[in-house]
Amino acid sequence: MRTEPRTAVPPAAGAAVRPAPPPRIPADQLWRPYADCGRQCGGDGGPRVGRLRQALRAVAGGLVLLLGVLLPWRPDLMARALLRALGIRLRMTGPGVTPGALLVGNHVSWLDIVVMTALSRRAGRLRMVAKTEVGSWPVIGRIARRQQTIFVDRARPRALPGTVAQVAAALRAGQAVQVFPEGTTTCGPHPVPWRAAFLQAAVDAGAPVQTFTLRYAHPAAGFVGDDTLIVSLRRVLAARGMSVAVLLGASRPADAPRRELAARLSHADLPAA
Repeated sequence: MRTEPRTAVPPAAGAAVRPAPPPRIPADQLWRPYADCGRQCGGDGGPRVGRLRQALRAVAGGLVLLLGVLLPWRPDLMARALLRALGIRLRMTGPGVTPGALLVGNHVSWLDIVVMTALSRRAGRLRMVAKTEVGSWPVIGRIARRQQTIFVDRARPRALPGTVAQVAAALRAGQAVQVFPEGTTTCGPHPVPWRAAFLQAAVDAGAPVQTFTLRYAHPAAGFVGDDTLIVSLRRVLAARGMSVAVLLGASRPADAPRRELAARLSHADLPAA
């Protein structure tokens, strides 16, 4: 039964009016940027394969993960096999990954972790920065942990300097570290300003910074808004002709304060596909 909304009762004369309490922000959203991306960005569109092909991909992906548990695969080989099982083609353009550089770029999907891991062998050693929740994900978590991902707890902002120090130590040791400075997934290349915190690691370590751009050729890759991992995985399994291009820019010195670097790099010209 439909009910009419109640009318507001005005306060009595002379009574103190308390201001409405501010909306409660979930702990893991305390420093997460807002991106105006959701289902309107077209994640449910694009050509699809039949149910049989979807089932075969699911089985193939499950076998890759099972073998990954039983055998000590290299993370890059496991990631490449998983992309192939899901029907995703991968290509990279640009000068290659600079060892010991901080890689910074856009964040579109949970698939980004698999894609960057698949390229990690070309960097000699590539570590990533990801939110702590990723470590518990059934598909991606194992790859992330095996890659020695540096996890950041978004519910504990005071722990952020310690995580930045971990990244700086890895850079000093000659390891390339990849981070998504947007702080959230978005529906395209660089639509929100970059957060500057992890650029401080490159400044402290005297390490170069290298930009990258991820471009997916199918809207099903998008993992934005109120998406869940299961819903997104179903879209990926059903996508026909999905491919991803990793466009690498030239490395450059971290020769400015972190906020200036963030503003400059987030508006840098995208490399040609």
